[in-house]
Amino acid sequence: MTNVRATLSSAAAAVVVSGALACGGGGRDEPAAQRAGRTLTIYSSLPLQGAGRAASVDIDNGQKLALQDARGRAGRFRIRYRSLDAATAAAGRWEPGRVSANARRAVGDRTTIAYLGDASSGAAAISIPILNEAGILLISPTNTYVGLTRAEGADRGEPGKYYPTGRRTFGRVVPADHVQAAAQVSYQRDKGCTRVFILHDKGVYGKGLADTVARIGRQRGLELVENAAIDTQIAVFRSLADRIAAAAADCVFFGGNVESHAVKLFRDVAAVNPAVRLFGPDSLAVPAFTEKLGREVERRTYVTSPTLAPNLYPPAGRDFFARYRRRHGRDPATYAIYGYEAMKLALAAIEHAGARGDDRAAVVRAFFRVKRRESVLGAYTIDGHGDTTLQDYGGYRVSGGELAFDQVIHAAG
Repeated sequence: MTNVRATLSSAAAAVVVSGALACGGGGRDEPAAQRAGRTLTIYSSLPLQGAGRAASVDIDNGQKLALQDARGRAGRFRIRYRSLDAATAAAGRWEPGRVSANARRAVGDRTTIAYLGDASSGAAAISIPILNEAGILLISPTNTYVGLTRAEGADRGEPGKYYPTGRRTFGRVVPADHVQAAAQVSYQRDKGCTRVFILHDKGVYGKGLADTVARIGRQRGLELVENAAIDTQIAVFRSLADRIAAAAADCVFFGGNVESHAVKLFRDVAAVNPAVRLFGPDSLAVPAFTEKLGREVERRTYVTSPTLAPNLYPPAGRDFFARYRRRHGRDPATYAIYGYEAMKLALAAIEHAGARGDDRAAVVRAFFRVKRRESVLGAYTIDGHGDTTLQDYGGYRVSGGELAFDQVIHAAG
């Protein structure tokens, strides 16, 4: 693994946590006890344009708040934060070339010690191999696709194909989709579903989640009507809605992102099927989806998210939401607290690596040794796959264009 000992001037020692932190330090051969002035860099890659902007800004704010709480340090090292945009104006969402460029920028920076992102599991499938070859720790606050970390429910060759070095360098603070799928099935059963029509957008995240919901649903007694891909090149789904009506499905689940015309899909299906209940995953727990459904669709829409109501978190979690509101004058999007914890965990891995906190391999090892960590999310362990042991999901309704917490779902992973 690559070592990222920085040789930066000690003249600029002031810390500014807005994307640029000043530096300090000495030569590469400086004894460990004298390396306290060295500066390392943590990069973040999120779509800061398009439909995902609002949620991404809140995640970014959460990451910045965690670094501010640490006074811009991890152990003996100063930390510089670089927030990169994974989206383009033309695409209106994350774009593969931009995701790749962000990861390569981090690889090209010899001070890089960790990377936070990407927002989408499809984007992470691009960035993980690039960062893995450089031995850089990648922690995701939002990626849930099972195949990034484990073979069960994944496509052929996963997760191995994402790790060209043969060593794991990726992990997440959000429960993976084998947990979300179990939560979805439990939520559907709680709401009276018996015949479920499953749709997906053919993406890494959407199809993977749809397939896992189908498998667990069958195991738990739900009747699967169909598991079908939508055409993401169109924005009219009336013929698909007619198919759902003809199949007499009482519930519909969509595995996919907002950018895959999720709002239009829900509205079209609801218009043709006035009694059907509509279910979506955590990718739809964002304002770009909830604000555009309309009242008639809202009342039949159910969304799962790993985030819970603020009062259900431990004291540190409740404090995070209160401080975010004071700082920004509003409640954050659901994933902001996961952005906060992703940064906190990266800082902890650097600190726990001790004198080798500037060594990428040592920081990766420290990450995979996390056991029973007390956090804003509650206590968790990072398992050998890089997954958190957190299991609880939140079930949400949509009301007035916003998510309204409905219930805690105790999902068995």
